[in-house]
Amino acid sequence: MRCGKHEETRRQLRKWYRRYPGKWLAEEEMRILDDVLPDLFGYNLLQLGVSYQDDCLAKSKIPSQYVMDIDDAPSIEHLRECIVNRKIRYLRGIPEQLPIVSDSLDVMLLSHNLEFTSDPHQVLREVDRVLIPEGHVVILGFNPWGLWMWGAIFWGWRKRAPWCGRFLRCGRLRDWLQLLGFEIVDIRGYFYRPPFSNKRLMEKLSFIERIGHRFWPLFSGAYCIVAKKRVATLTAIRPRWRPRRSRLIAPELAGNSSVSNLDSHKK
Repeated sequence: MRCGKHEETRRQLRKWYRRYPGKWLAEEEMRILDDVLPDLFGYNLLQLGVSYQDDCLAKSKIPSQYVMDIDDAPSIEHLRECIVNRKIRYLRGIPEQLPIVSDSLDVMLLSHNLEFTSDPHQVLREVDRVLIPEGHVVILGFNPWGLWMWGAIFWGWRKRAPWCGRFLRCGRLRDWLQLLGFEIVDIRGYFYRPPFSNKRLMEKLSFIERIGHRFWPLFSGAYCIVAKKRVATLTAIRPRWRPRRSRLIAPELAGNSSVSNLDSHKK
């Protein structure tokens, strides 16, 4: 990862979303979240990372909503209005060590967090820790196999977000989630056009979106993964009425005085 400090990287990402092509990507991601979030239920929702100028949690039916970032994000106008009008609570913290009680969240939204951390595995472990069983995580990420990867190749050396981040393959992230016990519910690719800032050119290339969705979904510029936390249930085992001597005692402990005394007492 070629980015600088976390705080500066998040500020750069917010500025990038206010310009093209970040504006177009934000519009597409808002449409996806408006379609995904209403189907996820519970009591507590946490949005990890602030990037957009719009309220991306407005369509969610979950009553208690929280937003967390690593700096003073409430200075953003739209977030300040959401905190006042919709009573969204703001938290400060880092993704690798969430200041959240274990098994307390129903839904988590990760908005391009894994690309800008040095330890994405630890972030996912924290997600697994704070989610309740059957809770959901929604992850937005940049695809390293899409046309957007050329932006990272040509502009990544400037250490500017988002191009300085480490883009993760959707398949790799899916494998990590499954190793943690998550069930993949939905995967969507979006934004197939190259990351140009010329508005007229991007409008002419709009046909690529239709072709991409149909013929090469693996080469989208970004993706959305929805996963559910699964917890294995334990099967109760009946206790023995006549307990036998444990076979787990090591041979070198067979002559131990405490073990021998117990045996002689039984006799």
